[in-house]
Amino acid sequence: MSAVQWQQAQKREGTVTWRLLNSGFQAAADNMATDEAIMGSYAAGLVPPTIRFYGWQPAAVSIGYFQHGEREINFAACREQGIDVVRRLTGGRAVLHAQELTYSIIVGEDYPDMPMTITASYRYLSRGLLLGLAKLGLTAEMTKPQAAYAHKTPQPASAACFDAPSHYELTVSQKKLIGSAQVRKQGVILQHGSILLAFSAEQLAGILHVDSEEKGKTCSMLKNRVMDLKTALGRNVAWDEARLAMEAGFAEALGIELAGGELTAAEKETAGELSVMKYAQDAWTLKR
Repeated sequence: MSAVQWQQAQKREGTVTWRLLNSGFQAAADNMATDEAIMGSYAAGLVPPTIRFYGWQPAAVSIGYFQHGEREINFAACREQGIDVVRRLTGGRAVLHAQELTYSIIVGEDYPDMPMTITASYRYLSRGLLLGLAKLGLTAEMTKPQAAYAHKTPQPASAACFDAPSHYELTVSQKKLIGSAQVRKQGVILQHGSILLAFSAEQLAGILHVDSEEKGKTCSMLKNRVMDLKTALGRNVAWDEARLAMEAGFAEALGIELAGGELTAAEKETAGELSVMKYAQDAWTLKR
């Protein structure tokens, strides 16, 4: 049964079930390879829409697809601190993946009620994040386009993704808490993003390519613009606690049931190949 046939059958039966994956903690190349492998599997009509949660071990920096990594990220500092560097399929700026819960959603552009534009689909999918935060006891706001780009010519203050919210990202006290990015290939949407459990502005500023004077300014700027769950709630939030809240939030917001599953054998094989042959290679990481 193709993905479209599956969706039609689900609609007739009055139930909509997506696959839920808990990948735990993986290396950076493995995480990005797994997201791409699921995209390919969905495009081939082999799996239903999928929501995946994962973490990073060791910590890593992911750079945006179009980003000039060597110019903006201090690779030597990353190596000294044992931080991996990987290039994402999605655009945007650098994200430090340390104390966070990461989510990814793979679903077709033709999925019922899915908006056609990227910004509108951000809003559609981000409702799950908003409800997930509410289940943790946190009231967040979804940034509107006019708020995200209040100035005529918005300019990022650094190479870091979290220094400013984009369309329909989640903020608390006007500080960015969840950053997301999206790509579309072969009619398939991949949206993934970082939900900060805790955040160190010093650690992120320390791996950006800025001089000593600018590093201090960047660190102060990040402290003023970034929020994490620990600060927002005044307590530590465990990875599994956040994951369960987000699972419930997505299920409620999207009107779906989530069925725990595993990667298929083909997805595991493809992910393994992509991890070694693509995402772990300098030819991919350093490409401009």
